[in-house]
Amino acid sequence: MPVNYHTPAATDLWPVAGVRLGVAAAAIRKPDRHDLTVLALDPGCRVAGVFTGNRFCAAPVHVCRRHLALGSDIRALVINTGIANAGTGEQGWQAATKTCAALSQLLAIDDRQVLPFSTGVILEALPVERLIAGLPACLADLRIDNWHAAAHAIMTTDTVAKAASRRFVIDGRNVTVTGISKGAGMIRPNMATMLGFIATDAGIAAPLLQQLLREAADESFNCISVDGDTSTNDSLILIASGQADVEIADPSTAAYAKLREAVIGVALELAQAIIRDGEGASKFITVAVEGGHDREECKRVGYAVAHSPLVKTAFFASDPNLGRILAAIGYAEIDQLDVDRVRVWLASGGKEILVAEKGGRAASYREEDGARAMSEAEIAVRVDLGRGSAHAAVYTCDLSYEYVRINADYRS
Repeated sequence: MPVNYHTPAATDLWPVAGVRLGVAAAAIRKPDRHDLTVLALDPGCRVAGVFTGNRFCAAPVHVCRRHLALGSDIRALVINTGIANAGTGEQGWQAATKTCAALSQLLAIDDRQVLPFSTGVILEALPVERLIAGLPACLADLRIDNWHAAAHAIMTTDTVAKAASRRFVIDGRNVTVTGISKGAGMIRPNMATMLGFIATDAGIAAPLLQQLLREAADESFNCISVDGDTSTNDSLILIASGQADVEIADPSTAAYAKLREAVIGVALELAQAIIRDGEGASKFITVAVEGGHDREECKRVGYAVAHSPLVKTAFFASDPNLGRILAAIGYAEIDQLDVDRVRVWLASGGKEILVAEKGGRAASYREEDGARAMSEAEIAVRVDLGRGSAHAAVYTCDLSYEYVRINADYRS
């Protein structure tokens, strides 16, 4: 079960004017489950995307990048689960482009106005004919209030659907931001979401929309790690429909600041939900690093701790073998790190415990206190590098027996 997370009710997800969603069961990999989703966008919507840093990226990622680079007026997104269409060569490219062509014909738009997304098993062919056969049912199901169903339809090994919504006011007008994501394994920064889709009814200039999305990704999905694996299919999309009659073109305005806060808030909630639902996870762990020369240095230390299987298994066992954290900090490749200035705390239940300082174990630290803190479902590790004023946070989970079982049985 996810760590302190429940999918919001459908009524808690605000519709975004200009964006309709429909789902269908296409039997992409398994029968009798919704595994195909279409987002239909009204004319005038602007779309930005960031994608995986994996060089072996999936065919749909290549197609999305191409269509966005062409400056196409994107009018639809199509998402399938079950098969990733990655590691499929020319056949995969043909499947992705055929999917775009089929949906564009049904919507009477150009195939370059469609973005395809896939997630699931790598190195297996996408059953594109089954996918295409399911598209009419998706279109028949299109509704602006269908975010809840879409959140469920994009799941793979997720145990819960992930969704978030915000509504706020700019210049007397209500503005909405709503998003969904999926992911539970193969989660690591650069760019880690597996799949995420966020929409707002604010209007925002295209270059600024891309900037906002990058900032949101860097504050959220690029700060999470389940297992240190970067997927071949990671994609995060931000849609701005402009139907709230609010147009933002200047990043220095209060309107942009409000929208930025809401988009990052939704993205962070979705990203943390992925960690809370990490494959086999029983604990949600925040690694907060401060006192660095710059933010990237702090994130490098955070990632080192968050990616360490020794640290993660110790948290699973509630074993305060906390020298593993010091070891991870030490191999984070921080130039001229003075270990005598590094301090490390554990925190849970509102209580913080100093674990290490002056190059070793803190005199006040007691192992029973560390074990008590590590037994909680939500734990924070705070690291002070003692060399600057920068700070950053990374979010991760423990590594359990169940993680191994899920991934050993993934294709069965």
